[in-house]
Amino acid sequence: MRVVQTVFGVFHHFELARELDRRGVLDTVYSSYPWRRLRREGVPREKVRTFPWLHTPEIALLKLGLNLPALRDPLGHANALAFDRWTSRQLRSQPAPDVLIALSGSSLRTGRELQARGTRMVCDRGSSHHRYQEQLVSEEYRRWGVSRSIGDPRDIAREEEIYQFADAITVPSHFAARSFVEMGLPAEKIHVIPYGVRLENFRRTTEPADGRFEVLFAGAVGLRKGVPYLLEAFSKLRHPAKRLRFAGTIHPDIKSVLGRLPRENVEFLGSVTQLRLAELMSSSHLMVLPSIEEGLALVQGQALACGCPVLCSTNTGGEDLFTDGVEGCIVPIRDVPALTEKMQQVADDPALQRRMSQAALDRVHTLGGWSSYGDQWELLLKSLPSDS
Repeated sequence: MRVVQTVFGVFHHFELARELDRRGVLDTVYSSYPWRRLRREGVPREKVRTFPWLHTPEIALLKLGLNLPALRDPLGHANALAFDRWTSRQLRSQPAPDVLIALSGSSLRTGRELQARGTRMVCDRGSSHHRYQEQLVSEEYRRWGVSRSIGDPRDIAREEEIYQFADAITVPSHFAARSFVEMGLPAEKIHVIPYGVRLENFRRTTEPADGRFEVLFAGAVGLRKGVPYLLEAFSKLRHPAKRLRFAGTIHPDIKSVLGRLPRENVEFLGSVTQLRLAELMSSSHLMVLPSIEEGLALVQGQALACGCPVLCSTNTGGEDLFTDGVEGCIVPIRDVPALTEKMQQVADDPALQRRMSQAALDRVHTLGGWSSYGDQWELLLKSLPSDS
């Protein structure tokens, strides 16, 4: 079997590429990042092809703080089209691979051309259905009076066309899978392959202080992550020594909203190292992730590895990592009363917190790593029908 991958940048695709290469089936991975960025990913140079000419300027603009939709969206769309044209030219002169694994949004042209030559195409989506995601986040912006573009409508149309002709669609969580079915895709076309959880940098380094109640949020601080609902719920939490810490950069979409939200006993730490994040998780009584939408938040597995129970929303992929009521709790999105109630239960019952903490430590031994991720991909690839 010969497998080709196409990916904008890196994402989890180089973890997959290493697993496929280890199994002897990786032919080439095509990326829009330059090799100087990709060399640290551990995939042999001869199996990597790059087209960085539009993605690199896009990244440079973001690093300069120019996260402006008027610049970002057209450049991102142009990169998708140019990258697709380039990969299609690269592959026309080569024997058709058995399978093309394309990060969602890539390989519209390439996928159709290879399918016509007998290749099976798998669209790999890291989040919920693109239009489903767009609708959720757009609704969130309207709720908070934020006038901001979510993304380029042309990209949504492009992805939906790929969904239709792909032979299979892979997603990292059952939440993401349900979104595709809700948007009209057949359930048998959707395959859940949770990401591997790399936990070598995450272990319990200390324990939460007695007499306090430390709550942690880890990730980008923005509207998509449900941050306003956490701040509102935390303000209602009754505890004499409570603190909520945010470990992550503040997204531009929430900056105009923060001034309207309660922030007493709240600290914004900004971006932190993995070592510092492990310390924060170890010293926190609870990590809360009330996201409106994401495919599979790996900070949940990292928190469990540090003995920190997790309170998350139904839209984080948490159900694929732990059991509701055992290592943590899962509540509906935008549900301030439910968030407050679950935090209050843990704050009022130190014995409950300790049981959940121990259950979290026990749970991490059952979480699959990237090798398990590769095993599941291998099973899927072998199950795809062949033209021969």
